[in-house]
Amino acid sequence: MPIFSDIQEAELSGTKEVFLSAIRYATSTCDSFPQFEDDLRTSAQEQVEFMLEDDEKIPLVIADDEIKVETRIVVSKIFSSFENELFSLILEPDIANMEMEKNIMRSLSDLEWMHNTLLKMDLMKDFVTHWSNISSNLLKVIEDKRLDSVMWDLKMKLIEVTSKVLEAVGYGTVVLPAESRVELLKTWLPYIRKMKSLSDEMEAAFPYKMSDDLCQCVEGAIVSLVSALPSNDQADILADWISAEQVKYPDLSEAFEIWCYRTKSAQRRLDEALTESTTPMPLPLSPST
Repeated sequence: MPIFSDIQEAELSGTKEVFLSAIRYATSTCDSFPQFEDDLRTSAQEQVEFMLEDDEKIPLVIADDEIKVETRIVVSKIFSSFENELFSLILEPDIANMEMEKNIMRSLSDLEWMHNTLLKMDLMKDFVTHWSNISSNLLKVIEDKRLDSVMWDLKMKLIEVTSKVLEAVGYGTVVLPAESRVELLKTWLPYIRKMKSLSDEMEAAFPYKMSDDLCQCVEGAIVSLVSALPSNDQADILADWISAEQVKYPDLSEAFEIWCYRTKSAQRRLDEALTESTTPMPLPLSPST
């Protein structure tokens, strides 16, 4: 039995090392031979996906604290790399630098792949937290006037990744404090609304339009997210939606109806409670002599 136990521990240790190496090579955070980098990344991503789906020892591996720590380090590096590359974009004299755009899209592709991986590892909260923290800075860059008519693929990919974050928060996969959910929604809702309007104005052959599936995913997640917010926060967001010019998208009618129903129910319960508290109590009958 001691020998068998040692063999099992050695096998688990080997699986952990393979998984960690694959995670590192699967993203841009691991230095490798440039001429083989794309092939290594693809092979490593396939290895990680295979292990998460079919390796019988993987539940023990992803539950290991060392694996979680190392994975979080990789995630932090990817986000840092993406943010730095995006910021360098507005400092570049040649805004149409193809090499720089390629690097940004590769980092964003790494993030999207890591999102799917973290979902299987129950570490999705790390991704959502990082994305929420950098959202304001991302939009400051991507809404720079020099980018108004370029890099549509990057703009659409940002919305796709954001939709995954909104779904995770809106449907309860990741639980965030109410103020964090409000900030996430208020940060991205105006930009999503604007991009949907611009997308609709483009010709049918334009390759970077928001697809119907993406629109439905974003809208459903936002409705769910709004409906789960405190009543006052819901009222603020719904008031802004009603007063906006592009009220057609996202359609928050369902969230508005839910808010109205809950508000009326709460008011009715309050009125009933006040009525009961002001109703005089009947005087006790005097005992008969």
